Amino acid sequence: MELIFQAPDRSWQRQANCMGVDPDLFFPERGASTREAKEVCRGCVVREDCLEYALANGEKFGIWGGLSERERRKIRRRRALERRGAVAAG
Repeated sequence: MELIFQAPDRSWQRQANCMGVDPDLFFPERGASTREAKEVCRGCVVREDCLEYALANGEKFGIWGGLSERERRKIRRRRALERRGAVAAG
């Protein structure tokens, strides 16, 4: 049996508002403002794709899809609880 590794589709990145923006903006020092990075994300047509990519790949740092790691952690926690509830109900 042959296993084929398929890299995740990241074609959405070409349409992102952050293309060409200094990446350091999205990885601020601890305690620094994330406002500018989130402003770049606001209205981005691929914001949801970016967020889902970060959630699926466990991105621990930076602003992805307009959310910080703390905000993404809350989503992961909520989804895990929802899955557990669905399994328990099923």
